[in-house]
Amino acid sequence: MRQVGAQLRDVTRQGTANFALEIKDLLMQFETPQGPVVAVDRMSVGVEQGRFVSIIGPSGCGKSTVFNIVGGLLRGYQGDVTVAGTRMDGPHKDIGMVFQEESTFPWRTVIDNVVFPLEVSGVPRAERYDRARSFIRMVGLEGFEQRFPAELSGGMRQRVAIARTLAFEPKILLMDEPFAALDEQTRLLLGDHILKIQQELRQTTVLITHNITEAVQLSDKIVIMTYRPGRLKRVLDIDLPRPRTSEVVGSPEFGAYVAEIWKDLREEASRGMQDAEARSRSS
Repeated sequence: MRQVGAQLRDVTRQGTANFALEIKDLLMQFETPQGPVVAVDRMSVGVEQGRFVSIIGPSGCGKSTVFNIVGGLLRGYQGDVTVAGTRMDGPHKDIGMVFQEESTFPWRTVIDNVVFPLEVSGVPRAERYDRARSFIRMVGLEGFEQRFPAELSGGMRQRVAIARTLAFEPKILLMDEPFAALDEQTRLLLGDHILKIQQELRQTTVLITHNITEAVQLSDKIVIMTYRPGRLKRVLDIDLPRPRTSEVVGSPEFGAYVAEIWKDLREEASRGMQDAEARSRSS
């Protein structure tokens, strides 16, 4: 494997490839009682078709703001977000979203949770249940179709949420720290499921995370953001073989990527702590 450091590159040196998803010169500013706050500052990044990209950065760097903008949930930004070259203006039919918060419907069984978006879209009953069963199998929950969310573990409920999002077959899957509430072992094992699904569907996937291990385990490319205002610090290609499983976590190559990313994040997290201390002293 090439040296990890040699693969870090500035975004300005990226080519002008045709991207499944592209963010261009993104600027998002919020008005607060203390004055305007720039959450994301002129960020540009492209995601190639079928690639798995993670966006990582310290708390408060604007990761979730990027997620909400790309998902069409947040407006009032400057710059462009395009899907297959077409500028977005609100939620896009080709984008599916998985959130950090618990999002299963407690009054519906697993299969009835998964069929919900198909039901709303008017897909015939037999077809929507067939499709739901196939995605339930894909996330490893076959045999749990008639269980209610209260009967499942947190990791299983997140798999239900992922199956529900996949059921309407989005071309781009966005995930905002979907495993943040889970223990490390469960995260790694769920990562195996995500990798298997992504490789089977060749789906373009963007993961928002603060977990370095998770990002390296899953990604083809990692976008590292600075502390507020969120700017693009570095882009890192992950040159680890696919198909990939959580077993890769123990390899020296994996450890080298984790160490390289931590250098950047430690810098930015330190800036965040210094900023918080300065604000505390001035208040």
